[in-house]
Amino acid sequence: MDALELSALAAEIAEEAGALARTRRREGVRLAATKSTLADIVTDADREVEELIRERLRAARPTDGFLGEESGAATGDSGITWVVDPIDGTVNYAYGIPAYNVSIAAVSGPPEPDEWEALAAAVHAPAVGETFTAARGHGAWSDGVRLAVTEVTDAGALLATGFGYDPTTHDGDLATVRRVMPIARDLRRMGSAALDLAYVAAGRLDGYFERGLKPWDHAAGALLVQEAGGRVSRIDRESPRPFLIAGGVTLHDRLRAILDEEKP
Repeated sequence: MDALELSALAAEIAEEAGALARTRRREGVRLAATKSTLADIVTDADREVEELIRERLRAARPTDGFLGEESGAATGDSGITWVVDPIDGTVNYAYGIPAYNVSIAAVSGPPEPDEWEALAAAVHAPAVGETFTAARGHGAWSDGVRLAVTEVTDAGALLATGFGYDPTTHDGDLATVRRVMPIARDLRRMGSAALDLAYVAAGRLDGYFERGLKPWDHAAGALLVQEAGGRVSRIDRESPRPFLIAGGVTLHDRLRAILDEEKP
């Protein structure tokens, strides 16, 4: 398969997985566990949706690797790994807020963000019926429309961010917001990294920054931004909570100039 075929497969599976997540949401959410903190939850649907994705990928691409938020990593022989967040925005999902999605990316090379090359991506938002796709070298798309990041204007940037679940990190995250606000028109905090990145690619947001993302949080969304003409970087990578910064090239560089020296 080439990148376009991988993207089509990711979109097909993401939409099927999203339909399952939406069905389980209507039936009622049951918490399965907490992760890093009491606020960082896992639902039964997270696990069921990831298993469906894993089964579909195994059937279509049996020699590929897999890296999922809920079921961990499995190596493959093909050189391609699928990086999956079955329900990105689980707290939104549990509370009935529609800002959640299924995020699937195919990457080449080791399953490490600083070493892989993203090939294909799909981010599907089941509650609103939108799918965003990208294939390396072929652009980012949604509903047949090619996506493009925004240009900087004098009105300031509409930015998005997120906060970690660990309460001890909140003061630092709020301090970061204060540093960035002078270049902002306003700030959004939706609770779903992949959607934030998809919205940057679609021009609905101008830029995005957040500390502490996991590989499955940004693998698909980062490729969407890049294929929409934007720039994505990870900085402070030696810290436990590296920064991810995304946006149009000019805005990205302004954000990076503000955030590059910040320590967690």
